[in-house]
Amino acid sequence: MKNKLYLILTFIFLIIMMINIPVFAHKVNVFAYVEGDKVYSESYFNDGKKCVDSKIEVFDNQENKLLEGLTDEEGVFSFEVPQEEGDLKIVLTASMGHRAEYIISADELGDTVGSIKEELEEPVPVVSPEVSSFDLKEIQSLIENALDEKLKPIMKEIKKSQEDKISLTETIGGIGYIFGIFGIIAYFLSRKR
Repeated sequence: MKNKLYLILTFIFLIIMMINIPVFAHKVNVFAYVEGDKVYSESYFNDGKKCVDSKIEVFDNQENKLLEGLTDEEGVFSFEVPQEEGDLKIVLTASMGHRAEYIISADELGDTVGSIKEELEEPVPVVSPEVSSFDLKEIQSLIENALDEKLKPIMKEIKKSQEDKISLTETIGGIGYIFGIFGIIAYFLSRKR
């Protein structure tokens, strides 16, 4: 009887482990960024495979659908920055019902479009040998601030992807919990006799 119980518990454990593996392996990701007056989205599976011909929907902050379309062969979809103010939510629906969302904040949309128009209107400063070190530091500070703004969505995505990863400690802890639950079940089943 004990061997039969251990066989059943082992079988259940293997089924649970097999169910979790494909789910994690086929997670879908979408990342979006603003460049000029366009929004670009890139979609891919966890294994790096591009989401081809996948549906992209764009919603405003009131959940109104603004537009929809399909990704290209590189998993990319782009569109003009809408006139509506507020955040944009990009929803990816890939094959077999996989779904992911990405939020572009109003700051990213407004600052990018506004700064491009301002840059075109302002004259380009010319650096001459007579420029003092204070002016160079000011220019360097402006460049660093501009880069920080441009890299903000990328840093946000990197931080998000690091949070999504399951560490080895969490995996071993999860397996320990499963063994613990099976141990408790086996204990109570052995006490019923």
